Amino acid sequence: MDNFIHSVLKTEEDVQRKWVDGRITVACKHGFTLLYDEFTRSRPEANNVLLSVLGEKILDLPAARGQEGYLQVHPDFSAIFTSNPEEYAGIYKAQDALIDRMITINLSHYDRDTEIAITQAKSGISQQDAEKIVDIVRDFRQTKYYQFTPTVRACIMIGKVLSLCQGHATAEDENFTQACLDVLGAEADTTGTIPATDSKKPNIRETVLTLIRKHC
Repeated sequence: MDNFIHSVLKTEEDVQRKWVDGRITVACKHGFTLLYDEFTRSRPEANNVLLSVLGEKILDLPAARGQEGYLQVHPDFSAIFTSNPEEYAGIYKAQDALIDRMITINLSHYDRDTEIAITQAKSGISQQDAEKIVDIVRDFRQTKYYQFTPTVRACIMIGKVLSLCQGHATAEDENFTQACLDVLGAEADTTGTIPATDSKKPNIRETVLTLIRKHC
């Protein structure tokens, strides 16, 4: 087989760097609102650039941008940060210098009607079953014996199991009972932070079963 190359095509390329402004730069330049979701999942040093933005209204720019080394932040610029409590896994403690530049608003849980609506919409169960699940989780939340506060996510998880098993929120439904024990048991305090001599320390399993009998 003759693989003779009878022609060669030569091309030349001229490569140039082009800087593209990121979200922070665009927001600071035009006065937009920056929404920084779960900011504590970033390492603290990654947020250092925001210190001068929120404090001195100056954004330091890298030399590769090819223009001035800083940007005056637009007076209409604002930022909203969201985060979970520090005890949640996979997050970092934010530096005090950044926290001092914020107005912190602690958000509580949704009201009962909203939790019922979310649980029903996300799991596909009936409103009656959603009401029972939400009441169980809300009552368990009041015991204060948990490592992480059970949120509406726990309601959704139990509801999805109930939907997949095509069951109902009754004390006689074994799948439902086991789902409540698994989900709420996972939220329970197993770290030993509750003193063993505490007479009020409940049996988690019995607490969940009591709540099921109460609401179902």
